[in-house]
Amino acid sequence: MHHPDSVRLNKAISDSGYCSRREADTLIEKGRVTINGEKAELGQRVMPGDEVCVDGKTVSKNQTEVFIMLNKPVGITCTTDTRFDDNVIDFVNHPERIFPVGRLDKPSEGLLLLTNVGDIVNKILRAGNAHEKEYIVKVDRPVTDEFVKRMGSGIPILDTVTKRCKVERISRFEFRIILVQGLNRQIRRMCEYLGYEVVALQRIRIMNLVLGDLPIGEWRDLTPNELKVLKDSVKDSDGLPKEHAGSKQNSTKNDQKPEVKRRQERKLQREQRKTGGRRRRGFN
Repeated sequence: MHHPDSVRLNKAISDSGYCSRREADTLIEKGRVTINGEKAELGQRVMPGDEVCVDGKTVSKNQTEVFIMLNKPVGITCTTDTRFDDNVIDFVNHPERIFPVGRLDKPSEGLLLLTNVGDIVNKILRAGNAHEKEYIVKVDRPVTDEFVKRMGSGIPILDTVTKRCKVERISRFEFRIILVQGLNRQIRRMCEYLGYEVVALQRIRIMNLVLGDLPIGEWRDLTPNELKVLKDSVKDSDGLPKEHAGSKQNSTKNDQKPEVKRRQERKLQREQRKTGGRRRRGFN
């Protein structure tokens, strides 16, 4: 039994605003975290009086919550590592220690949420929670009906098939896409698989948060109403990191019938035969 006042170490670090729980686990694995002067281990719990340090510096619980939206320009990297000249933390230069909720790759622009509240990160990002992120994408070739259909039906990338999503053509070379996933360079990889190259990518919405007319490179605090709606939307969401997801997720995965897996594999093979793999450009 755990002491009722104790909390997991990664949660204590995320509550300080230092980073997310997942990033805290990485710091612990690298031996950069100590508890009362002793090297910490994954899964440890801490009491209110314990001294938690990262790289020898004490971390403490936030007194003030910070939630801001940034219209990230192209060229800024979504990292808290200030050794990078183009890191988003120095770019924003906020007085509180904050970190980005998810990532928007360096060649992309648009809405980026930053906060010092670690608990909310996984609740927003986990695909199982089905929270929407909306993008406007410009590509190098005309957007066809077939392209829209294929993008929305799921594309095999990164050893998986993307979840079904909403896709809409808005001009000859542009389309709108709404995702609940956040795979690495997901939209770019999906387009690449179908023989398209992304020319420009802008995120315009995360859940209820809309970029609107916020100028590129500028940031603002969330309004009280935006913050209330955001918190209400995630209050029942699963906030556990993917690798620590609950038994329900694990049992669903483990109980998947072999024939279902085989159907998924056959679907992937059919998709690959249709396009000849990622090298082929365009459709027949």
